[in-house]
Amino acid sequence: MREVRTAFRRFWPLTLGDRKWSAVIVACVVVAALAETASILLFAELTDNALKAGSLAAFWGPAAAWLGVAVLGAVVGYLGNSLATWTAERFVLRLRARVFRHVQGLPPHFFQKHRRGDLVERLTGDVEAIEQMVVSGVVGTVAAVFSALFYSAAALYLRWDLALATFVLAPLFLLAARRFAGRIRTASQDERVADGAITSVVEESLGHIVLTQAYNRHGDEEKRLDREARAWMKASVRGARLSEMYEQFVEVVETICVLAVIGLGVWEISAGRMTLGQLLAFAAFVGYLYPPVRSLGRLGLTLTAATAGAQRLGEILDAEPAVTDPAEPVGPWPVHGRVGFHGVSFRYPGATRESLTEVTFTAGPGELVVVTGPSGAGKSTAAKLLTRFYDPGSGAITLDGVPLPQLDLRFLRENVTLLPQETLILNGTVRENIACGRPGASDEDIEQAARSAAAHDFITALPEGYDTHIAPGTAALSGGQLKRLTIARAMLRTAPVLVLDEPTAGLDSVAARQVVQPLRRLMSGRTTIMITHDLSLAPDADRVLVVDGGRLVEAGTHAELAARGGVYGRLAGPVPVPGTPAEETLVLRR
Repeated sequence: MREVRTAFRRFWPLTLGDRKWSAVIVACVVVAALAETASILLFAELTDNALKAGSLAAFWGPAAAWLGVAVLGAVVGYLGNSLATWTAERFVLRLRARVFRHVQGLPPHFFQKHRRGDLVERLTGDVEAIEQMVVSGVVGTVAAVFSALFYSAAALYLRWDLALATFVLAPLFLLAARRFAGRIRTASQDERVADGAITSVVEESLGHIVLTQAYNRHGDEEKRLDREARAWMKASVRGARLSEMYEQFVEVVETICVLAVIGLGVWEISAGRMTLGQLLAFAAFVGYLYPPVRSLGRLGLTLTAATAGAQRLGEILDAEPAVTDPAEPVGPWPVHGRVGFHGVSFRYPGATRESLTEVTFTAGPGELVVVTGPSGAGKSTAAKLLTRFYDPGSGAITLDGVPLPQLDLRFLRENVTLLPQETLILNGTVRENIACGRPGASDEDIEQAARSAAAHDFITALPEGYDTHIAPGTAALSGGQLKRLTIARAMLRTAPVLVLDEPTAGLDSVAARQVVQPLRRLMSGRTTIMITHDLSLAPDADRVLVVDGGRLVEAGTHAELAARGGVYGRLAGPVPVPGTPAEETLVLRR
């Protein structure tokens, strides 16, 4: 039970805003249990005074009281159950928001270690399991305890000696629950892991449907899903068998208890020490008593199973963000866009070597700095550090001379726009996809950004124009058109610093030429750092930086580096001679 207590202490504070409603729910539970107890006693009175004597006059009073108590119990039960559901869902909403907020601040390598489908399962099924422990579990415990107390007290009032005899078997329920708890917890944990694996396989397969179809991987994907589904089925069936075994054991114990009560009652009636009404009421109290006791035992199993979800959510909440806001950030100012890398070295968590080593360079307003080099040289790491997904292990990165760790993250990312290598499209309208660059932007601003990105014409040609719905992987637009939407999104931000990570990656030569002019407009007047293998824009750069093996090995203009040879010379190829087809192609691209 230590794991249960630990999980409960961790998530109980999230109920703070609803504890007053929990008190109302408890009051409803107590009143409903009292109403049920009163109903059974009124039934006994009706049996002895009206049914046994055949007296209609003795019927109306107890009948009216019984109906009143039943109506009261129904109203209170409805209010209590409705409020309990509302409170439980508010807790789920609050917990899911907390976990989701934390997840959004975690570094990229966290998502490389965890499958997306598994994370989705933790944010859905595991969150609901914790609600069963923290909210519904508490309400269920209170309801079971008060019901058991009232029914026990009423049974003792009727015949204390028979009541004590029947109470002897009650601990069997709790012992049985304790016996099954560990095995059910293991099965539940295995089931949740397998459920997350199934979600991951489905998500990955649908996300890579082109690869599946092009490489005839249908059978392989089906085998992957079947393997995970069988693991889930095995854990699910094992948990169901254990739960059913517990339920059936309890049913047998309850039957033994009720039969014992009836047998003793017949003996007592034959001896004249008990009336028929008292026997029926006593049997009813005993019959009503064991379900709450059984619920307490079942609650133990639920809590034990919920700890599996708590542990899985704990893995997320215990993961530390790579960067955090400073305690006292430097206040906002009109950012000019001077960027500086000063002896920056960085190694990814768990990596054996540094991705960047002693890198130093600067970039000022209006400058274009191209960062290039062989694959795996560490170019994209510079983009992650400048947008502060990570902090360097040594050295410093500055914005207008202020080290980035001294800035509020929100302020930093409002002033540094990242155009990532992936063409990231949201599931929504074209307007919403552009507007996420600056929430609250007017329709005029969105259209102006689209015009600057050379996207307005093809957008208006769509069936519903800017209100056309698109989604990741959409076939409604070409790769070049989608790239121009992301450029429009970046233009809308109007940040003084722009980081372009492989802006023409994945585009053919025609599509690449179509985005060059929008890119030029996007870069105009900004401090631009472009990480790229495509050197078609390198002749326009104020400086070209060549990174190899994590080190800055060359720096200069395109012409200087191309004439010098070296690493850049091999990447750029021969310098075009004026008047040649190669030079004309370069001019076309420019």
